[in-house]
Amino acid sequence: MFYNNNKNEDTNFWLSYADLMAGLLFVFILLIGAIVVKSTVLKNSLDSKENSLENSLSLLLLRDSEVQKLKKLLALRTAELKTNKDELLISRDALKLKTDELVNLNNILLSQNMKIDDFNDKIIIMQNLLDESNATLSQQNIKIQDYENKVLILSNSLTAKEDALKLKDNELLTLLRTIEAKETKYDALIAKLQAQKAKIKSLTGIKIKVIAELKQSLGNNVEIDASSGSLRLSSNILFDKGSALLKEGAKKELKKVFINYIGALTSNRNIRDHLDRIVIEGHTDSDGGYLLNLNLSQQRAYAVMNYLLTLDFTKKNKIKPLLVASGRSYLDPIYYKNGKEDKYNSRRIEIKFRLKNDDAMHEIERILDYE
Repeated sequence: MFYNNNKNEDTNFWLSYADLMAGLLFVFILLIGAIVVKSTVLKNSLDSKENSLENSLSLLLLRDSEVQKLKKLLALRTAELKTNKDELLISRDALKLKTDELVNLNNILLSQNMKIDDFNDKIIIMQNLLDESNATLSQQNIKIQDYENKVLILSNSLTAKEDALKLKDNELLTLLRTIEAKETKYDALIAKLQAQKAKIKSLTGIKIKVIAELKQSLGNNVEIDASSGSLRLSSNILFDKGSALLKEGAKKELKKVFINYIGALTSNRNIRDHLDRIVIEGHTDSDGGYLLNLNLSQQRAYAVMNYLLTLDFTKKNKIKPLLVASGRSYLDPIYYKNGKEDKYNSRRIEIKFRLKNDDAMHEIERILDYE
């Protein structure tokens, strides 16, 4: 139970740990996605600005070509003016025409110069924007590098966590193998214990078997106690009230019952092999003092035993070494079903047997001490 409870706590810990790792991986993927999108937007913006600047530069180069052409034309016109200076002096109208044309050309040149200046201003603005874009791109590159460093750190941390997780998995596998080995040993121990219990139960069930054999041997001739196998004789039949002298009229019946009872015990080999002794107990009711009743019960038990020792049956079957007598006073009374003492039946003589428990107990101790 301790192992099934320790197995559920470890499983919850690893599930929580796996959820944490999955959350960190998801955040890492979102961060990389944001960086890629931002970099793409900045690159598209920069490409657009560079295309616009290239168009402006192309237009500026086109205008500069026109200015050069105009300059060449002006130079040509000036040469022609010098060549035709004499002619111009001759023709004032022609000179005025040339002067007006020159003014127009100067105006055109001035206009072109103004446009050139305007384009130069625009180029400066575009250059500034390009510089700002480059600075922004540089900052973005720095941020990207910072993010890449953080991602590398997270990746290293994740790798370390994965290594630790693998180590924990190996430890868990070792623990599970140890538990399986212990469970196998425990199952073997349980099987061994069950076998020992069955053997002990067989040993402790000897008395039940003896009582069954005794009942079968006696049949309906003698009635015995079903639980203990003892033979009960009323003291009112055997003795007068307050007396320990065995009645002459009761001796014949006592002899008959004793011979049947003891004969069944000693003649049946399944019983005699386990028989240790035959006990004659005297019992009284609760009237009078304990010591007085103890003395009376002992004397009655001795009187019965003394008589039984005189029988030829006892001598012939060597029953004497088995016989013992004792008094119990009123320690073991008999009660009615309502709990009241049955004084008539409490005054009794019981003849019971004891088995050889020493051999059985020695066998039980040997089983329990066996490794």
